[in-house]
Amino acid sequence: MTDQQSRDAIAEAWCELITTARRTAGEGLVVGTSGNVSVRIGELILVTPSGVPYDQLTSDDTVGVDLDGQQVLGDFTATSELPLHLAVYRNTSATAVVHTHAVHATAVSTLVPELPLIHYMAAAHGGPVRVAPYALYGSDELAAHMLHALRDRNACLLQNHGTVAYGDSLAQAYDRTAQLEWMCRLWLTASSLPGRTPTLLTEAELDEVGQKLKGYGQRG
Repeated sequence: MTDQQSRDAIAEAWCELITTARRTAGEGLVVGTSGNVSVRIGELILVTPSGVPYDQLTSDDTVGVDLDGQQVLGDFTATSELPLHLAVYRNTSATAVVHTHAVHATAVSTLVPELPLIHYMAAAHGGPVRVAPYALYGSDELAAHMLHALRDRNACLLQNHGTVAYGDSLAQAYDRTAQLEWMCRLWLTASSLPGRTPTLLTEAELDEVGQKLKGYGQRG
């Protein structure tokens, strides 16, 4: 890849990152400057800056760090949740990470150690979505708890905090985030009815769905 091609790839990825970050705000998954988004290009991690409203970001505001967290692009300081993002990239095959403070998911994180199997789309996350124990935001301790919760999963809840999801692209990471928030809302809705207990799926039923999802979508 030539230097120009590399610059073009970075510029394109940054624009997509801004679009994704604005989408998290527009669809109610974050409020204000909460949450953060990142995308990986080789050894470079592009990430939203700390405390800057997404609608104020432009193509000239690119923020990039290496896998050691050293800033190599931009003047804005990277998000305070940088340790969380770097932990995902160092320990998974992720190309993109989305972190939100989605209301229903955050509510669920305060109630249970994992999201009950209320819907078969839990299989798309690798199984029951776990809750990482609470730790101070931006801390290495939080990143460690998150990695434990992400074992064999592509998303988790952060107790009293929010969600983390990763994928092969920003679109996939975002879709997994939105799906998780929807499942959390579904469980909260069903479990809120007095005198009624939601029917849950079994692990065996979830495994069956997981096998079927491998053939889901268009091929060729």
